[in-house]
Amino acid sequence: MTALTLSTSSAATLRADAVVVGVAKGAKGPVVAVGAEAVDKAFGGKLAATLETLGATGAEGEVTKLPAASGLKAPVVLAVGLGEVPAKGDGYEAETLRRAAGAAARALAGSKKGAFALPVEDAAAAAAVAEGALLGAYTYDKGNGDAKDDKKKNNGPLAEVTVLGGKPRDKAYKAAAERATAVAAEVNRARDLINAPANVLTPASFAVTAVAAAKEHGLKSEVLDEKALKKGGYGGILGVGQGSENPPRLVRIGYTHPKAEKTIALIGKGITYDSGGISLKPAGHNETMKCDMSGAAAVFAAVVAAAKLGLRVNLTGWLALAENMPSGSAIRPGDVLSMYGGKTVEVLNTDAEGRLVLADAITRAGEEKPDAIVDVATLTGAMVLALGHRTFGVMANDEAFRTALHETAEEAGEQSWPMPLPSHLRKSMDSPVADLANMGERMGGGLVAGLFLKEFVKDGITWGHLDIAGPAFNESGPFGYTPKGGTGSAVRTLVRLAERTAADDLG
Repeated sequence: MTALTLSTSSAATLRADAVVVGVAKGAKGPVVAVGAEAVDKAFGGKLAATLETLGATGAEGEVTKLPAASGLKAPVVLAVGLGEVPAKGDGYEAETLRRAAGAAARALAGSKKGAFALPVEDAAAAAAVAEGALLGAYTYDKGNGDAKDDKKKNNGPLAEVTVLGGKPRDKAYKAAAERATAVAAEVNRARDLINAPANVLTPASFAVTAVAAAKEHGLKSEVLDEKALKKGGYGGILGVGQGSENPPRLVRIGYTHPKAEKTIALIGKGITYDSGGISLKPAGHNETMKCDMSGAAAVFAAVVAAAKLGLRVNLTGWLALAENMPSGSAIRPGDVLSMYGGKTVEVLNTDAEGRLVLADAITRAGEEKPDAIVDVATLTGAMVLALGHRTFGVMANDEAFRTALHETAEEAGEQSWPMPLPSHLRKSMDSPVADLANMGERMGGGLVAGLFLKEFVKDGITWGHLDIAGPAFNESGPFGYTPKGGTGSAVRTLVRLAERTAADDLG
């Protein structure tokens, strides 16, 4: 992973492949942001004018490279747009700095070192720049190339990020850098898992990966294989996985802190490949379905991040892993599954499988009586239609908790929106042969899915549901610190939730 350092050196004297400066949109043209004074001085105070000549406007995410002026140790200056100049007295928002640093880091792929002279007025700003740069520097290691060849082609990530204005000996800055490093590493771990092809990442291999990481970071782990799942009566997970040659798994990883007062159970949908089963997906909808385990990847990464940070909270991560395939042994529309805990479900659509594996895990997690349960899933196309590709939906059985989850995502820099759970939609899941069906009204399908999951939450337990179907996998071009492919959506929200819980700051 890209290395991170803090430095109080001048942007003019630090040796690097490039120095990154911020430029904003002013009323009369681009304006050089705070942090770039030494670079501007090397250009005789005309850096903004030079950038404008090159077509730079300061628009958010805009990247402009130019040869460095004499007096600078770095041979290249990279100016990244910050958007509108903030109101007098206001600084740049953390997310603005994250995105700018991410765009710059992507543009420096293949370089050894980038010096980031962006506006760093305090430790929080340094954290935002560091996190954005580390996330933006991500590249997926395909595992079949030559590292030297990749370097020649500028395919490798930026090797080192130095945040100028950061105080390496200051406790607040050091803590900010350590947190940024831990969180970015785990987001990138999730991205790697999501990007892995489905013939490599199966339920069994995912479980092995989780157990290895648990051992490395002092976490407790437990894996239920197909025999244990059958013995335990996990009809949802088994039903979804029974059509595949790669049998399902339920993985529990646990992080505990000796002084923790609260416990959160995190549950991730881990469909390592989703063909739709007998209800086969139409042509054009199968190619990216390796990403249907993004929720499990997010949960796994968040628990490891909490362990790295030593947060004063107990976390259990439940990875509900299965491969949904059509075959002679696959579940059929009309079949009835006996779920963990005893409820029966009529399967009207085998492509509504995520809720089936989650339901088993929610019931099992509830037996441990956590203070709250949060599940994360690429659950419904309906949520993408409602909120687009960059925003995930938030539902809960408690309005205050739903609000807290939405606010937590905002603090973490992830876009979310609170969604309702209208009680009148529940009737549409009534079944003549089971306690409920796995499908209901088509309109409001994302809400119906949330209502289905709610049925498996034990009374008295606070529960939240994040439907990350939109932002989990980016099929368009990269932007800000977000790469093409797996994004690691929800990892930062879950880590921030753990931090707020540890601080008893959820309201």
